[in-house]
Amino acid sequence: MLITRGYRTQLDLNHQQITLCKQHAGAARWSWNWGLRRKQEVYQQEKRWISAMELHRELNTLKQTEIPWMYEVSKAAPQEALRDLDQAYRNFFRRCDLKKEGKWRGKPGFPKPKTKRKGVGSFRLTGSIHIYEQAIELPRFGRLRLHECGYLPTGGVAVLSATVSEKAGRWFVSVQVSEQVPDPPQAAGPPIGVDTGIKTLAQCSDGRAIANPKALTSELKRIKRLHRWLSRKQKGSKNRAKARQKLARKYARVAYVREDALHKGTSQLTRAQLPPEEREIRKAEIAATLPEPKAKVKPKRGKRSKKKPPPEPLPKTIANKVKAKQMKKLLRQARISDAQRRPAVVVLEDLNVAGMQQNHKLALAISDVGLGEFKRQMGYKTFWQGENLLWADRWFASTKLCSGCNHIKEEIDLSERIYVCEHPACGLVIDRDLNAALNLAALAILYLSGQPGPYREFLGKGETPVGEGSSG
Repeated sequence: MLITRGYRTQLDLNHQQITLCKQHAGAARWSWNWGLRRKQEVYQQEKRWISAMELHRELNTLKQTEIPWMYEVSKAAPQEALRDLDQAYRNFFRRCDLKKEGKWRGKPGFPKPKTKRKGVGSFRLTGSIHIYEQAIELPRFGRLRLHECGYLPTGGVAVLSATVSEKAGRWFVSVQVSEQVPDPPQAAGPPIGVDTGIKTLAQCSDGRAIANPKALTSELKRIKRLHRWLSRKQKGSKNRAKARQKLARKYARVAYVREDALHKGTSQLTRAQLPPEEREIRKAEIAATLPEPKAKVKPKRGKRSKKKPPPEPLPKTIANKVKAKQMKKLLRQARISDAQRRPAVVVLEDLNVAGMQQNHKLALAISDVGLGEFKRQMGYKTFWQGENLLWADRWFASTKLCSGCNHIKEEIDLSERIYVCEHPACGLVIDRDLNAALNLAALAILYLSGQPGPYREFLGKGETPVGEGSSG
């Protein structure tokens, strides 16, 4: 099947390249703000929304007179910013329609102007983009060195675009590619139920528990200290800029820890789990078949030669890193192809995250988990790996229901971490989260047998649960 996938990695830039990146980000930000003003002006005068193509033509006219500095950056940066603005308007109108139908609980999100105070920003480039083992070549930039070699795909994919962004002083490139991958065999393993929560990120019905790193909670004292330190600095001073940068790095680290835990947790739930002995055997088999990696050679300009230059061998340290990346990718493909060990059905709770955050005592802990991102990743990962995903009904009492006798408790307090069945003929004593996961797994049995139940099926890679604004 043909999928669109993104690869994101860090860049190692010199001062000149950083300056050029900031110029491109500034041009994209200026184009967004200018396009937003023009859209509002045209609507007030003509009662219509001007398209991105019309804005492109106006911008090209402005370049010749009022903004000649726009010629110093790639034409793709302002053009893609205007396309993003068009998409933001379409998203706004779509959410307005959903809100009228009662399917969107958050704000529609009208596009807002962008400011440098909230960060340098980002820009997207299209056109001639080439990826090498240790570098990426972008229009107007030439070759940019990659911090991590061997991660971006160098062949077998069609590069659609490259987005360069800045976060807490570090620059990243995200490459969007169109990739042809073999259709995964339909998973045939036992179905699982997954209960998400605060104490543990995810409790699986087969006994596996994925720990919640509590990325923000663990760093909260340091963040408060940095906020106090920042408040004492004089506005506009260099020391205040340094303090702000240090605080931004701390927030970025919190985001990285949470993102890493979510990706590892969702991958662990959707892929086949190999025993350690079998994993080592497969790694040895894959390592024996891997060829020695070679550097990708860029053709020289000028007269074409009939003989192509041979690829140069990579340095030993770089070659080992590239080989390790290739081995990891092949091992991941082997785990996907093992259909008997992948769950045929995965059942998740469709939690009302926005409603849960109304409890101010738990709002911080719930936000720290990242439940919305967890559901999004489970959606596309199960789709890519040939597994069925079910959303349990929002009012399904998975926590109050006994997994042994189906007796429902009237009330269960959040502090009760052990579920004790009140039915005299049962008396089941089990972990609260594991009991909920077993009840979710029981819905998968109903689904496989064709019986109706309090669940709905994941419709595909574009389907998500009911919108909740920015609550996820």
